[in-house]
Amino acid sequence: MYISVRDRPARSRGAARATSARLAPTVLLLGTVSLLTDVSSESVNAVLPIYLTSVLGLGALAYGFIDGIYQGATALVRILAGWLADRSDRPKWVAVVGYGVSALSRAALLPAHGFAAITSVITLDRLGKGVRTAPRDALIASSTPAHSLGRAFGVHRAMDTAGALIGPLLAFWILLMLPSNYHGVFIVSFAFAIVGFAVLVLFVPDLRTRAARQDDQQPAAIEPASAPSLRLLLDPRLLRLCAGATLLGLLTVGDGFLYLQLTERDSLATKYFPLLYAGSNISYLVLAVPLGRLADRIGRVPVFLGGHLALLGSYLAAGGVLPGAWATLTCLALLGSYYAATDGVLAAIAGQLVPALRASAIATAQTVVSLARFAASIGFGLAWTLLGRSDALHLFTGLLMLAIPVAVWVLPRTRRQVVPAGSAQ
Repeated sequence: MYISVRDRPARSRGAARATSARLAPTVLLLGTVSLLTDVSSESVNAVLPIYLTSVLGLGALAYGFIDGIYQGATALVRILAGWLADRSDRPKWVAVVGYGVSALSRAALLPAHGFAAITSVITLDRLGKGVRTAPRDALIASSTPAHSLGRAFGVHRAMDTAGALIGPLLAFWILLMLPSNYHGVFIVSFAFAIVGFAVLVLFVPDLRTRAARQDDQQPAAIEPASAPSLRLLLDPRLLRLCAGATLLGLLTVGDGFLYLQLTERDSLATKYFPLLYAGSNISYLVLAVPLGRLADRIGRVPVFLGGHLALLGSYLAAGGVLPGAWATLTCLALLGSYYAATDGVLAAIAGQLVPALRASAIATAQTVVSLARFAASIGFGLAWTLLGRSDALHLFTGLLMLAIPVAVWVLPRTRRQVVPAGSAQ
């Protein structure tokens, strides 16, 4: 299957005006794949903290380790997958492997009960995510003009988050109809994963990104298309991005911990736990495209930093002394805002900095964030065990307050993309 001319970056100003008003079909197809896959993954993720702590009886430190695996196992393969996508010039098929591995992990949840078995299954799922993410994002970036990257990633993340919203609601409905039937959630999750995998294999174009890199209107020096050098990943601006993102990632408390804090603070029934995931995903869904467009207009680094200010606000709302619905809703809205302002935006920044090795650059940035979040989950689980849930959250809140000004100084300065006249933003 070959990519249509609408999927290629425009070769002229006139072509840019003609194509910028619409998204490339590749972006929408990958958004559909991500939507279905996130229905699968988030239906499981929405019940996993309660399943592990209440059903399997794991403590905060054990859950912190598993949550760390969930956050950080992708780091083991992200850079390798990005390099394979760049080297082979076949990012779709690298992504296919990742989506396939994650789909198989859904079925493997059914017989898994002990700590070791659950950890192995979660690791398998996250390895699949690590393999698929950078090649998928490279496909999005290569089929989109540079001035619309934030918008394209925003639309993709909005579709991705629509699935992340449907997943928890689906899990809530299953548990409402069949109380404590967590295996029912796992079976439905596997079905959605298979459908998403089929859409990727059958309908997403096998886009060659090497030709797209030659059309990229970036000032950076591009090495011969046949063999891009990994030395490009030593670009000082990419290193600064990784350093700043690592600092902030080390202080990113996992969603499950925040939701457990809200559940215990407000004495919520466990059957409502999946709705907390749905609440933050509604905020993410609503804001993903507007914040992507804002990043294109005012700069991606300021929006990325603004997302971490929203994360700080979610900590304050979750750790506040005033319980109740408004505090919970504020926490969920700010947490969703954080993801909308950082997830796709980080990929857009990395892809902008090193366009000649785009998949590897995106994978590098995502890898350091994954490793940082792995450490953060274990650290927060340990702090919860030693200090208690509220004091642990207060500690991370204070440290994040100190880290954000440092990140402002560390993160690179990137140029705002010039939008061609007459384009639709």
